[in-house]
Amino acid sequence: MKWLFVNSGFGTGQFNMDFDLYLARHSKQNEVILRLYQWNPYCISLGANQNIASINTALAKSDGIDIVKRPTGGRAILHAEELTYSVIYPVDSQTSAKNIYYEINLALKQGLSLYDEKLKLVELENIQPDFPKVYKEEISSICFAVSAKNELKFLGKKLVGSAQRKLGNAILQHGSILCGDYHKKVVTYLNEPIGDVSLYTEEICKTTTDLGSILRSEINYNKLGNSLVRGFEEHFQVKLNNTNFPEIAEGINQTVFS
Repeated sequence: MKWLFVNSGFGTGQFNMDFDLYLARHSKQNEVILRLYQWNPYCISLGANQNIASINTALAKSDGIDIVKRPTGGRAILHAEELTYSVIYPVDSQTSAKNIYYEINLALKQGLSLYDEKLKLVELENIQPDFPKVYKEEISSICFAVSAKNELKFLGKKLVGSAQRKLGNAILQHGSILCGDYHKKVVTYLNEPIGDVSLYTEEICKTTTDLGSILRSEINYNKLGNSLVRGFEEHFQVKLNNTNFPEIAEGINQTVFS
């Protein structure tokens, strides 16, 4: 299996989601792709089945916050102070989507521990929530309000949120590695709940953490990206080869926006 790496830097919400979809739809059966990226402007992404009416779009627009739908499931995320990853993994009859999810999170865990030894305390969630029940609760509008099985936590708080979807013969998995606490402001832009926003801010503070808060220092995104690449290489015992980003971007522009 050939492993490729793309660092696409900053992009708008629509560009970032189109990029992931393009990679998934044009992937080859003998290739795995790891992509790292960030968001400019900050962006609220909604799960594929989440109603945009749950977001105060006028307020988001006035604050310069982008809005986009993800091709994957889950709930609202405010992408701000984070490094986002995506993995395109070919699937066949011998490949389990659950196993891919598990192995990718182990690779992320390894990368985080390489960034800082304190992050060796990062662990995988071992309980799967009852999501049909969770989604009936008002706080469920926020993706980081609850951890799914095998997502990454630090001392019981969610640090990395991930989602997955099968597209043709490939699995697209992407997720947010929280580096600062700006994501908590997502509650400001919810039409639900209608009530005291501070209560929901308090709740998300109880359930999430971020690298800056854990390490009490500013995050070096270049070092973090390099550590994650090394983490994937060490866990999967492979060598990631850099991919020509401009050629991919041109392909996206021709395929998605024409």
